Parts: sequence; C-alpha cells; structure tokens
Amino acid sequence: MKKIAIYGKGGIGKSTVVSNMSAALAAEGYTVMQIGCDPKSDSTRNLTGGVRIPTVLETMRDKEDVELEDIVVRSSTGVYCVESGGPIPGVGCAGRGIITAFEKLEELDAYETYKPDVIFYDVLGDVVCGGFAMPIRGGYADDVCIVTSGEMMALYAADNISHAVKSFGKRGYASLKGLIFNAKNIEDEDTLVKKAADEIETVILKKIPRDGKIQEAEALGKTVVEAFPDCPVAQLYRELALSLVKEEG
Repeated sequence: MKKIAIYGKGGIGKSTVVSNMSAALAAEGYTVMQIGCDPKSDSTRNLTGGVRIPTVLETMRDKEDVELEDIVVRSSTGVYCVESGGPIPGVGCAGRGIITAFEKLEELDAYETYKPDVIFYDVLGDVVCGGFAMPIRGGYADDVCIVTSGEMMALYAADNISHAVKSFGKRGYASLKGLIFNAKNIEDEDTLVKKAADEIETVILKKIPRDGKIQEAEALGKTVVEAFPDCPVAQLYRELALSLVKEEG
C-alpha cells in the first residue's frame, strides 16, 4: 500500500491535482482511497459529480454508531472518497478533527476492508501544525509532495512545509518526494519555481500547465481525466500519478 500526502497553500489546486491522480490510477486498475483533510470538505467533489459527501466529523456528531458505509463513498470512477470535515464553526480545532477522523477510520478497519493500493491524503498546508501534520508525523504517509505555483505565498508555504517534512523525516516519518508545479502563468514562473526547488533541495516532479479543459471538467463535477481522458493535460496527470506509485529501479 502506497501512502502519499499532498500538501500546499489553500487555493493552489491541490484537490484538482489529487482528484485527477486518483481517477487516473483507478482507471489503470489500482484501488485508490482519497482522504480530504480540509475543513472545507471539497477534496473529492470532482470525483462525486460535484456532490458534497458526508464528512467523518459531522457523521460522528449526528450518529452514535458510525459504519464505514456512512463515511466512505465510492465514486463513479471507482475511487473510495473520504472527507475528514471540520468542527462546528467557532467551536473546536480543525487539526484535532483530522486526528479524530483518522482514528475513526482505523477503528472501523477501513484499510483492511477496502485494501487500497494507494492512499492520497489531500492536506491544507497553510499551517503545518497539530492535526494538519498528522499524515507526516503519524506514520501515515510514505511520501509527501507539495503543490505550488510561482506565486510568492505559494512558494512561501512550500518552503514552510518542506522544513516540517524534513524535520519529521529525521524521525523516520514521511520524506519529501518533490514539488508539483501547478502553473498560474505569472511572469518568469518557471525560473521562480526552479529556484525554490533548488533552495529546498528537491525536484520538480511535473509541471501542470493552465488548461481550460480542467475548468470545463470541474463545471461538470468531474476530473479532466474522466471528462476528457485523451486531452494532453489528462495525460500529464496520468504520468505524474504513475510516477508516484511505481517503485524506482
């Protein structure tokens, strides 16, 4: 089982990247689980026809005896979708909510039941503390990838995340695999992202260019891999996903 955490600044396009990779691997025959670790609970919406699925935390609040079928939704693309959710606004800690969701999945033997070949954790990376660091420090993820563009705040977040990953990596936890360059078409963007990768001492795994097909697919509540599987950007997502799950050598 390959476990990969995808981090990045809020709004950078993590969920788009993760959902397309999930759909691509499912189409290749892999059993994939995608776990959204963001209080917005929108990680999996392009896998579920734009429909918001019940979150682990709200289900636990509403139902005493939670079952896997209540919190794991299998999408039309075959991906097992989970959203951790968040606390009631103004009450509680979103990071703690992620920890609670992870604990519930383990308690219900989710991984033994569905036997995923690949698990993607889609994690908000503006703040790498508490529960938001859980996929790194809890021994859940094997690898961490950071989604960034050439925008200053995205690169700043990527630098912060990389320091956190390297700190936990010294303790035998997840290691940094590299950057996923989600282009925004700003001036001199390639140079900026390459410089950041060099400073972080990592590599750029793949550049995903801006492409109108991505927005067209999302308007349909789908990934571009599902809606337009033959378009060039769908192939880039496919190549990226396969490069992450196939063992080197």
